[in-house]
Amino acid sequence: MNVLVLNMGMKSIRSIIFDENGRKLSSASRTLTSAIDDIRVEQYPDEWLNKAIDVMRSSVQDAKIQTVDYITVTTSASCLVCMDESGRPLGNAIMVSDKRAVEEVDEIKSSAWTADIVNDTGLPVSVSVMLPKILWIKKHEKSIFKKTRYFLSPNDYLLYHLSGVVATDELNAVKFHYSFNTMSYPSQLLDDLGIPEDKLPPVMKTGECVGTILQDVAGQIGCNNSAKIVVTSYDAICSFVGSGVSGEGDASDVSGTVTAFRMLSKKEELLPSERVYSTPFRQGGFTIIGGSNNLGGGLIEWVKQCYYSKEEYPYEVMEKEAAESDIGARGIIFLPYLLGERTSIWNDHARGTFFGLERIHTRKDMTRAVFEAAAFIDRTMMEAIGETTANVNTVRLSGGLARVNLISQIKADVTGKEMIVLSEFETTASGAAMMVLNGQEGISFSELSKKFSKSRMTIHPDKDNHEKYNVVYKLFKETYESLVPMFDRRIEVLGKIRNPRETQIENL
Repeated sequence: MNVLVLNMGMKSIRSIIFDENGRKLSSASRTLTSAIDDIRVEQYPDEWLNKAIDVMRSSVQDAKIQTVDYITVTTSASCLVCMDESGRPLGNAIMVSDKRAVEEVDEIKSSAWTADIVNDTGLPVSVSVMLPKILWIKKHEKSIFKKTRYFLSPNDYLLYHLSGVVATDELNAVKFHYSFNTMSYPSQLLDDLGIPEDKLPPVMKTGECVGTILQDVAGQIGCNNSAKIVVTSYDAICSFVGSGVSGEGDASDVSGTVTAFRMLSKKEELLPSERVYSTPFRQGGFTIIGGSNNLGGGLIEWVKQCYYSKEEYPYEVMEKEAAESDIGARGIIFLPYLLGERTSIWNDHARGTFFGLERIHTRKDMTRAVFEAAAFIDRTMMEAIGETTANVNTVRLSGGLARVNLISQIKADVTGKEMIVLSEFETTASGAAMMVLNGQEGISFSELSKKFSKSRMTIHPDKDNHEKYNVVYKLFKETYESLVPMFDRRIEVLGKIRNPRETQIENL
């Protein structure tokens, strides 16, 4: 029994094949291109599809297997693809960190239906979710809106091109403000906004089979045409499952391009919070509390591109130099909001800032400040989760950032929590495979966790360092609060002088 997982993040697309015992049989990866300016973040659906076929073919060849039993897709959530009747994308995809739909957010918030819908779904209205993006298309790209047959997430788009079936999972559907309670989209709000409900994808449960792979796709990737296509969910949910969380207060920090920080709770009553999501995960029988920000590991990519691009081993040099600085980066605070921020401050105008620079500082200190900001992100997430009456006990680390031991130690020291570093960094893919095997083969998540989610080491917080970081963290929060009016003022100034220049980059 094996599962092929097509896993697309913000900077790359990967195909990984697991057997039922959690053993990785093969993997293949290709980088993706992003087009960004100070407001827009876009990617190219045609590139996704071409590279998806490429990595799937490579992984099937490398695995040297007779058949593929199951295939699933997991991608970033809240990215909008407008697909026409023939399955073609109508332009670029609007990515989750895109900030163009600010006015549309205000329009949706003014609807008489919105307050009840937000209360029901636990999902705030922001530029990072789907309906504001669709409304922006309706207002500014009328031809595309008219030609669109379905508004889809990347998950849904790739699933369609594998199976020929239009479907989304219920957790991706929540990003359209789909209700778990009524098991429906918000019809009255959609009517108010002039968005036809039949342009949204039909909803399936996680772990369900949508059909078998299309024959021509099977031929392109070199697998059997009996492979079943299974719906799982978006990457943050899959990575949470793949982290092996099992008990009340277990949390996971999965830091790829973004940081996804979530906690498991089995409490029946949780207080609402405007800073984090509380998402029922019916397949697992618990609630997932937390959210994702706009950049986690992507901060380290940015530092590498700015200061270490000529180093032969940039990540090793970065870690060595950051360790040579001091706690508090010798007085530098870094605000990590290079693309604005989602969870937990929800400020689209916020931007990255180095505060406290002096003539004595070097790139070592600036790198240390970025490392510490990655840890402060976790602490702000934990504080927001605490507003729901749920409390984090331990944190399980995975994703590319977990490979940097110094950052893991700083996270332990900043939060005061044990950090369990997992052996398998690809928890998004392993979690998707676990959801497939649970849904299709009936294997319990507890049994699957033993096979897929093994730990490499446990990092304990240093009490003295934790006390010092309490002081630094307070300054970090005060710096942000002090600059909030200036972030808004910056937008006003840019509106008068802005000359938008789109930049194409790999490895966002």
